[in-house]
Amino acid sequence: MRTLVGDEVDGVGTVTPETPETAEPNRTGLVPSWAISAAVAAAVAVGVALRFYSRSNLWLDEALSVNIARLSLGDLLDALRHDGHPPLYYLLLHYWMDLVGDGDNAVRLLSGFFGVACLPLAWIAGRRVAGSAGARWTVVVVALSPYAIRYSTETRMYSLVMLLVLAGYLLVNDALHDPKTWRLVSIAVITGLLLLSHYWAFWLVAAVGLMLLWRWRQRPASRAATARVVVAVAGGGLLFLPWLSGFLYQSRHTGTPWAQPVRPTMLIEMTLQDLGGGEVSEGKLGGAVILILCLLALFVARSARNEMVLDMRTVPTVRTELVIVAMTAAIGCLVGYATGATYQARYAAVFVPLVLLATAVGLTRIPGLAQWVAGGLFLALSLGGIGWVEYYQRTESGPVAAAVAERAHPGDVVVYCPDQLGPGYSREMPDALVELAYPTMGSPDRVDWVDYADRNAKADPKELADQVRRDYAGHAAFVVWKPSYRTFGQQCEDFVNALGGGEQIVSVDESAYYEPANLAWIGELRG
Repeated sequence: MRTLVGDEVDGVGTVTPETPETAEPNRTGLVPSWAISAAVAAAVAVGVALRFYSRSNLWLDEALSVNIARLSLGDLLDALRHDGHPPLYYLLLHYWMDLVGDGDNAVRLLSGFFGVACLPLAWIAGRRVAGSAGARWTVVVVALSPYAIRYSTETRMYSLVMLLVLAGYLLVNDALHDPKTWRLVSIAVITGLLLLSHYWAFWLVAAVGLMLLWRWRQRPASRAATARVVVAVAGGGLLFLPWLSGFLYQSRHTGTPWAQPVRPTMLIEMTLQDLGGGEVSEGKLGGAVILILCLLALFVARSARNEMVLDMRTVPTVRTELVIVAMTAAIGCLVGYATGATYQARYAAVFVPLVLLATAVGLTRIPGLAQWVAGGLFLALSLGGIGWVEYYQRTESGPVAAAVAERAHPGDVVVYCPDQLGPGYSREMPDALVELAYPTMGSPDRVDWVDYADRNAKADPKELADQVRRDYAGHAAFVVWKPSYRTFGQQCEDFVNALGGGEQIVSVDESAYYEPANLAWIGELRG
């Protein structure tokens, strides 16, 4: 057992035989070992298969990723300065699409492979902190995590982030005991790759750095090894330097104008709900069970027969991991309020692997038959959350595009209001149409987030509607729109009305789609 700060074995400190770290808890003999192995293998097989299946079309963020990644390398890096993300995932996707193409399934395969690669690392992490029972529960929890499955089927960087976090976690713990050069170099590389994958990795790296400094202060006997790891983590920042100018430009001009900062309680609620699968009863209950299991992992000192003994000072098994989770979230919240940046539960990918590890450890702390009951309940809720992930499609672009195809003729015009609907919805539209993004009236392929709120505030819906009528007189117009996008106010409604109102042939369906939209058919335009 190795931890960043807490008690450890291998010659530094001791662990008493009755603590969970050295015990192999819950050897009840209630279930034959072959049945356990078969159940674990089945869970992993299902989890692997689900990482390569989604019936949803690409939504905004995914389509944006594809549209940026298909550019030449120079144009790709320039486009990212206007997008608000670091470049690593887009570069990987760029070369991946050269190999497999840019179809929905093809571009999602990359995230699926990252998601599958997390599973053996989860097994290793679970075994280190809680023995063979910990290994089994950890790989099952990660394999059937609705969160991990969702982001393994999304053309975004989040499954890559989770893979890097797990690899970094194992390497740091190894290097604290045996700081071989290759381990320190690997830590530096993984740190740099994390920073180049998502900006919330800054807060994770900061939390890990603070915990390492605390360890250095508290453990004089191991200061040399700790110092080497600190230097390795800090050295990883050098890999970020080539992107520093892009980051500084983004920090001045992009940010997250589409949403506001969130309170810490909102962050917790959003994250737990997404961990459980989303806005469905099973998802909310699943998130609550994850919280309870993490608390059991933190406070249960001993378990046997029908009893659990709590230590309100906490036990060291996953204490450091959960402190890092809390610190990462706290730092992110504080920075969000200071800079006006928002939070989405997908950003939690930087600490979700540690939460899932603690969840599995919590299950191992439950004694006897109750462990299997709790595990069965947890997995039932997880499957319910997975069901919601598969049912709740990410975009309504399929029905909208089908409705356009029924009425459209070559040369007709489709306007996306706001422009955030453009990348995903335009991907499904029939050919030979003119497609425009409100308010720039340019290509709908990408969204330029630079000074976004200021640009939108200056837009005049009536003037832009007059421009469309003049430029495309004699053709029919369709408007794909949704109200209440931040920084737009009533502009989309006003734009549709200024074009003539028309007939609404598809309506927003928020019960089945994450990114729904209305479709208005204006009919023939008159200049």
